[in-house]
Amino acid sequence: METMRVQSVTPNDMPWKIKYDASRCTLCGSCVAACSFRAIECKVERRRMVFSEGELPDPQQRFSAVPVIRQVKDIQHYCRGCGICEKVCPNDAISPERNQDTRHPIITRCLGGDSIKRGGRKNLESSVRTLDKLRIGRISQMTDPSLDAQRHSFDMLAPFGRILPAETLPFSVDNNDNLQVEDSMPPVRWIYPVVIGDMSIGALSWRMWEAVAMAVAYLNEECGMPVRMCSGEGGVPVRLLKSKYLKYMILQIASGHFGWNRIAKAMPYMVEDPAGILIKIGQGAKPGDGGLLQAGKVAEHIQAIRGVPKADLLSPPNHQGLYSIEESVQKMFLSFNAAFKFRVPVAIKVAASATSVSVFNNLVRDPYNIVGGFFLDGIDGGTGAAHEVSLDHTGHPIVSKLRDCYQAATAQGRQGQIPLWAAGGLGKTGDLAADAFKMMCLGANGVFTGKLILQMAGCVGNDMGRCNACNTGLCPVGITTQESALVHRLDVDRVAQNIVNYFLAMDTEFKKLMAPIGNSSLPVGRSDALISTDRAVADRLDIQYVC
Repeated sequence: METMRVQSVTPNDMPWKIKYDASRCTLCGSCVAACSFRAIECKVERRRMVFSEGELPDPQQRFSAVPVIRQVKDIQHYCRGCGICEKVCPNDAISPERNQDTRHPIITRCLGGDSIKRGGRKNLESSVRTLDKLRIGRISQMTDPSLDAQRHSFDMLAPFGRILPAETLPFSVDNNDNLQVEDSMPPVRWIYPVVIGDMSIGALSWRMWEAVAMAVAYLNEECGMPVRMCSGEGGVPVRLLKSKYLKYMILQIASGHFGWNRIAKAMPYMVEDPAGILIKIGQGAKPGDGGLLQAGKVAEHIQAIRGVPKADLLSPPNHQGLYSIEESVQKMFLSFNAAFKFRVPVAIKVAASATSVSVFNNLVRDPYNIVGGFFLDGIDGGTGAAHEVSLDHTGHPIVSKLRDCYQAATAQGRQGQIPLWAAGGLGKTGDLAADAFKMMCLGANGVFTGKLILQMAGCVGNDMGRCNACNTGLCPVGITTQESALVHRLDVDRVAQNIVNYFLAMDTEFKKLMAPIGNSSLPVGRSDALISTDRAVADRLDIQYVC
């Protein structure tokens, strides 16, 4: 008898099992061709058929070779549950099925000898989000009538740049009662309160990145909505640096400084200043960890933009030579303000943590007036690649930490001087307008989002372990890959149209939320408009508890 191989990997060890109905299959091969993970394959199986042809029972047997579709039993090519096979099958003969008995977390570490890496958001889900426990409970009626959302004019602009208190503005009045500016002021951009968050051209496919850029240009040029997009670490194409559309782009510098040689060399040829500079210290999905772009996604154009060979690109966990908050103000902010001759606001992005308020307090007291914003990213933020242990087990929820920062500024009488921008799982239910509105009421000037943009483009991943393979460069819908055959699955025009339509719908929804509370401008700090049915949440956020 052959030795039993009970340690061998089988489909029942995988997180997803392929459900296959041979009777419906026409062996067209579409599913195998479409599977970017090579998790299914065509195989020939030997089958026995017993039959009897005479008048009396005379069992005989015949063997035949039968072609079938079979799941691959390999930890390198396992099914991610993306469902692309089901989408392309003309007869509904195949589909992925979640396996409750999976041993994937154990066998992957045992057989691979490395930590699990993936993209997406956290998979350790709480039952209900804090934002879902908040409601807009103050409705203006007889005492202060609500506005008409369809007819009233609304100011939908948020600041990106340092706001000086009235008493420090360098203004004076001459003898003819004319206003005189005695000194320069920090640059401020007034933009739409939702920024498309930092996703690099290395993390996204070139067609996805192009689609987002097209949508942003259309929203600005045709719809009159000053939406801004952050480049993410890794630089941008030179033709964008030299185009008029650079004014819609926030350029990011992270700890790897990737792509900044090209940006510096392009400065003399820039016809427009960028919308801003964002110095990334950390992100909410993997705080304390640097960026990770695996070699499979370092295509030729990425090598050219970043000036690197085809290899894994790992960013340090922090900016080298940056060891204190004071140094961050002096070295980073001052140098990047000076690089653009103090015409461009410079902000900082940090991961939400127990120390976030300390960082914010020091920046608020910045004596140079050059800190243009504080971007705070929470635990539910998404990422293109991370070690799963970091993704699932590190970080801080965004809601309470945003509230702490705002109240710290309020206690000093400095609220609004450094705009607060927040992110981290906003729009997880598909409704970004409601989430953003509640965050503004808690103190945010605006929000930024990334994962939701990918979902607008057709991302099939979710927060329950489906797909989440952004790091592999094998994205089945062409969003987070550099493989040409996969990239061309993405319809650039359709994606751009989806993003534009979502922002137009969200703009309407913002007004439908602002009008009932009587606000014609963004409700920054209007915590009195919120209520909670959870006493612990109400006490923690200092808002009204209701039952």
